[in-house]
Amino acid sequence: MREDFLHYLWKHKKFRLNMLETVQGEPIVISSVGQHNLNAGPDFFNAQISIGNQLWAGNVEIHVKSSDWYLHNHEQDTAYDNVILHVVWEHDTEIFRKDNSKIPTLVLKGIVSQETLAGYNNLFLKAGKWINCENDFALVNDFDLQHWLERLYIERLERKSKGIQEVLKETKNDWEAVLFIMLAKNFGLKVNGAAFLSLAQSIDYSVVRKSQSNQTILEALFFGQAGLLESDIQNPYYQNLVGEYRFLKQKFGLSNQSVLPVQYFRLRPPNFPTIRLSQLASLYAIHINLFSMILEINTLEGFYKLFKISTSEFWKTHYTFEKESKPSAKVLTKSFIDLLLINTILPLKFCFAQIQGKHVGEDVLQIASEIKSEKNGIVEAFNKLKHVSKSAYHSQALLQLKAEYCEKNKCLQCSIGNKVIVKNT
Repeated sequence: MREDFLHYLWKHKKFRLNMLETVQGEPIVISSVGQHNLNAGPDFFNAQISIGNQLWAGNVEIHVKSSDWYLHNHEQDTAYDNVILHVVWEHDTEIFRKDNSKIPTLVLKGIVSQETLAGYNNLFLKAGKWINCENDFALVNDFDLQHWLERLYIERLERKSKGIQEVLKETKNDWEAVLFIMLAKNFGLKVNGAAFLSLAQSIDYSVVRKSQSNQTILEALFFGQAGLLESDIQNPYYQNLVGEYRFLKQKFGLSNQSVLPVQYFRLRPPNFPTIRLSQLASLYAIHINLFSMILEINTLEGFYKLFKISTSEFWKTHYTFEKESKPSAKVLTKSFIDLLLINTILPLKFCFAQIQGKHVGEDVLQIASEIKSEKNGIVEAFNKLKHVSKSAYHSQALLQLKAEYCEKNKCLQCSIGNKVIVKNT
């Protein structure tokens, strides 16, 4: 028996409510189960319960066994002095407050239906499943599932918002700088994400601002900080970048000692760090106030137009500094822009609205619902149970579901887990 299941039973009154009584034989009538407390202290605040002929207002503490009260040293904690009812699965000892007054106890074992227990056992007591509810996931009706996925997507945006706010503090509330750092990380994708992030963090954004009027200078800045201008390559473009970077390094006191090395291994040529850094330089050379523009755009097509950029001329015939290749435009693809939107742009718009105290616009949800679903192992596994992921809105929600609920066995805080138990009751 799990204590969080007992919390679920109490919170939703999933037990026989008539003829309740304490282990001491006093009748119990529950007017309010109270407010669920997920932090330190009693499990439910401000409950209203009649015990005997007296109406009490106070807190409720829940344990698997009565003796857990002493195991957790509650008798020594004044925070538990206002507990009016101790709810347990098994009663194995009398419980007293710090002042030695006896606490009334309600035993749930024997007053919970077998159907509810069967639903609980079905979730938690069968080993070897990918997720606890995999046998019942497909049976949850579409309305309930879609409502829960919307809440999960908002939760994921809220989690990402916390990380954005940390970067915002580090940049002294410079939203353009935050955008640059996040975009740089995502231009590096999984393989070079950490390296590109360290590159962006090594440059004060004021240096980027002062270099935006010239794409070659931006490329020199990015390639130099990435450690890509340290070879003996004689082509004029490379030598020009080396000279520009030496000037920038001296002028702005740049250092790339903390920048992680970029990787080429197992990357398709369009994702080579040289190509992605040139595209990033193009983006900032074309759009001076990028963050302000992002705030104004509220359609997917608008973002596709904003990010319709390519590399500089040299990279249209190269993937590396030394070897020439067949000419190609090397524009940002829609699938790449989708990743930028999912991981950077939409979370930033959400976070900005939160900080400004504004209602999070429907445009964030609308754009996410128009972007194609991500393809990864987790999303595909959910789709095998029930084809539910039809957009990035869904795939992001499913990633949140798996990481924050399924993997942590928080089924009782999950709408789907609740439905699995309730369907048998």
